[in-house]
Amino acid sequence: MGFSSALQGRAAHEALLNRQEAELKLLDTMKRCMIQKSKCDKEYAASLVAVTQQGLKIDRSDDLQGSHITRAWRTFMEELEHTAKLIKSNAEQLESVCLDKLAHLYQDKRRVRKQYQEEHTKIATKFSHMTEDVARKKSEYQKHLEYYKMLRGRFEEIIKSGRSGRKLDDVIDKYQKACRKLHLAHNEYVLLLSEAAEIEKDIRTILMPGLLEHQQSQQEAFILTWRNLLQDMSKLGDLTSDKYSEIQQRIETNISSISPAEEYREFTEKHKTTPTAPVVFQFDESLIEDSLGKLQANTLTVDNLTVDWLKSRQTELESSIKDLQEAQGKLCQEQNGGAVNGGTKPPTPILNGSNGTSVKDSSNKNSKELIALRCQERQMQKQVEMIRAALNDVGCEELPSGCDDLSTMEHLIENKKSVSQDLSEDSHNTSTTPFFSTKGGAASGVMSMLRDQFRRKSAGPIAGATSLLTVKDSPASTPRPGQKFMSTLLRNGGGGSSAAGTNENVDGSATKISQATKSLMTLSNNRPLYEEEWFHGVLPREEVVRLLRNEGDFLVRETTRNDESQTVLSVCWNGHKHFIVQTTAEGHYRFEGPAFPSIQELILHQYQSELPVTGRSGAVLRKPVLRERWELSNDDVILLDKIGRGNFGDVYKAKLKSTKNTLVAVKTCRMTLPEEQKRKFLQEGRILKQYDHPNIVKLIGICVQKQPIMIVMELVSGGSLLMFLRKNAATMTQKQLMAMCRDAAAGMRYLESKNCIHRDLAARNCLIGNENIVKISDFGMSREEEEYIVSGGMKQIPIKWTAPEALNFGKYTSLCDVWSYGILVWEIFSRGDTPYSGLSNSRARERIDEGYRMPAPENTPPEMYRLMLKCWSYEPENRPHFDEIFTVVDALMLCAKD
Repeated sequence: MGFSSALQGRAAHEALLNRQEAELKLLDTMKRCMIQKSKCDKEYAASLVAVTQQGLKIDRSDDLQGSHITRAWRTFMEELEHTAKLIKSNAEQLESVCLDKLAHLYQDKRRVRKQYQEEHTKIATKFSHMTEDVARKKSEYQKHLEYYKMLRGRFEEIIKSGRSGRKLDDVIDKYQKACRKLHLAHNEYVLLLSEAAEIEKDIRTILMPGLLEHQQSQQEAFILTWRNLLQDMSKLGDLTSDKYSEIQQRIETNISSISPAEEYREFTEKHKTTPTAPVVFQFDESLIEDSLGKLQANTLTVDNLTVDWLKSRQTELESSIKDLQEAQGKLCQEQNGGAVNGGTKPPTPILNGSNGTSVKDSSNKNSKELIALRCQERQMQKQVEMIRAALNDVGCEELPSGCDDLSTMEHLIENKKSVSQDLSEDSHNTSTTPFFSTKGGAASGVMSMLRDQFRRKSAGPIAGATSLLTVKDSPASTPRPGQKFMSTLLRNGGGGSSAAGTNENVDGSATKISQATKSLMTLSNNRPLYEEEWFHGVLPREEVVRLLRNEGDFLVRETTRNDESQTVLSVCWNGHKHFIVQTTAEGHYRFEGPAFPSIQELILHQYQSELPVTGRSGAVLRKPVLRERWELSNDDVILLDKIGRGNFGDVYKAKLKSTKNTLVAVKTCRMTLPEEQKRKFLQEGRILKQYDHPNIVKLIGICVQKQPIMIVMELVSGGSLLMFLRKNAATMTQKQLMAMCRDAAAGMRYLESKNCIHRDLAARNCLIGNENIVKISDFGMSREEEEYIVSGGMKQIPIKWTAPEALNFGKYTSLCDVWSYGILVWEIFSRGDTPYSGLSNSRARERIDEGYRMPAPENTPPEMYRLMLKCWSYEPENRPHFDEIFTVVDALMLCAKD
């Protein structure tokens, strides 16, 4: 039975501290006794020396020469002197070694006891603070609730009185603010309870058991050291006589019986306590009794009052989780680099000044910090999951009103007479609810209408009071815009046109059957979904939003949610909305309406009927958006040999089924990468698809129909420019090197004209093709804007290729690429050497800020080195643009040597 499971109670904690204090006193007693023993042994040795000196003074030795008795006596005295020297040596060793170890052991035990007290106090304080926070947040909740109740009563009173004007406006404004504060307080209370429950669980199951387990390990290590120290002292007192041998045997028998594992068994059994009972943090449901059912216990409220706060809170938590994960990664690296012992190796003795001790202490400290960070991450992750689930339940549809909608109240009160008149005039043909009731009077009628208006908020703004009282026709009872167009299209079998005046689509333009419409209308039960032109596979949401430009544009795609693949309908409608296709028990597909055997039939039904996908969203399908020409099918690509590895996945040589003789290069994206990384991977394809230049690697297409996502590009035969330079260093002529610089300048001039900042221009990111043509590649860090500001740190930034203003201020322009071009030219003329060789990234950065610039590589033309120095001007405005650079390099190439 160990500390972690048996000693969590308060009484056990006090007993453990008392035990440690008693052990410290025992150590002090042992130290004083050993000091006295050493002193006595040295005095005894001195006395024996005096005896031997006296014994060796033999009177009339000449007369006793040759005597066996005299010889035996002299030998006896000499051996007695050797014994005295040995006793003195043992006493000195006991004093210099054992007592020193004993003193260090005493100090280490005091330090460990103090650390244990501090860690225990820290955990207890954390729990206490969280308990206080919960109580304080509950108190705040109650205050907001009382204020809300007061204003709601005031609001109801003024409504009953029928008054209007400025006073009514003030009451409405205060009531709305009180309602918002109450809902925010509710959400904060729910999240805090979640956090408190996780903290309590972590303290009970992880932090406190971990602390006690670590303490037990240290205590047992002390016992092992203690036992070894006692053995050393015992050996120094062994005089090897029969009498002392018997005594020594008894001593060693007793010392050998000491077992660290058994040392605390009796102590643990004596002070054993029951496991700590969980403290349950529950929502006080009395807080929501008067909230009209809008607020639910342990449930986040998502409405127009709270959604922005929830999203902001989610962003903050996710950012904090990311920081915690980075801190954990650093601690893991430090721990792996500094660990000495494996998990199964027994603990080493704890001695001051020992390298092993310092490493172990550091490892233990890292382990405790790592556990604390993981607990904190789990607490935050729980809150993020709650917020994400609440937001996902609402989806992208219109948000419910969080507060009673008062936007039409004043209008209703001012026009109640006209409403009454409208009711009397329309009573013969309209089913209504009287504005004035016989029981409640005018105020009762107003409140009834207000409640009705609150319930039907999502139907849109109400033009007048009458719309609150009249039951409207169903949308399906009257033709909707575009339905006549669809019926004509179906009658004509998907071809031809209708008579004048009937062939207008929802945009009002002349009807023309597009490729998109043909794709949607041509269904085949045998055709898989991924073959449909309007199915875009696993295209990320950002790309989808870019494709859906006009109201009613839609497409179908796939996404992964909770490790489960789901089909999603994305529609441009009052923004962009995304609907998950639901699967019935029979395996059919639906939204809110009828179910269909295939997703294609479901989408066709929504398109033909022009009914909203969901009642809340109102989103109508008007035009399917087809895959762009550069969206290829994954099945069209035949992977051949693996030729490299990138940041996101492997790179292959491949061929396309459509052109079997044409080889291509394919970058793949690992399926396990998060969505954010996949978006960055596709960024290169999005940028390259619009460029066409002989010195820019050409995009053939991207494959997003299924995993893995792939980018298909032209295969450049020579591979990396850096490796080509190093491999052919001895054979490259000056003119060939100049041509490479010109090609790179031409490509960068083209990018600059397109407002594209490459941000990672280097020899490793250029390719070498036929006739040594250079093509710029690797656009993973590129940005299409004149100026780009980085605020997320300098991770993965190529320090030695990056301009000072980008490193120091995160500011990127095309002139930053000019700096990188200067480094690229240096790489070319050094034939693939490493820039700033011998300097670390940080040291190179310091030297550059101090004004240092690399010397010219051997045999570099002076004009090219002057160009490098211009590219490396500290102030960006003093650097040349790529148009000027290309002109200079092109002119210099004509004079270069073959």
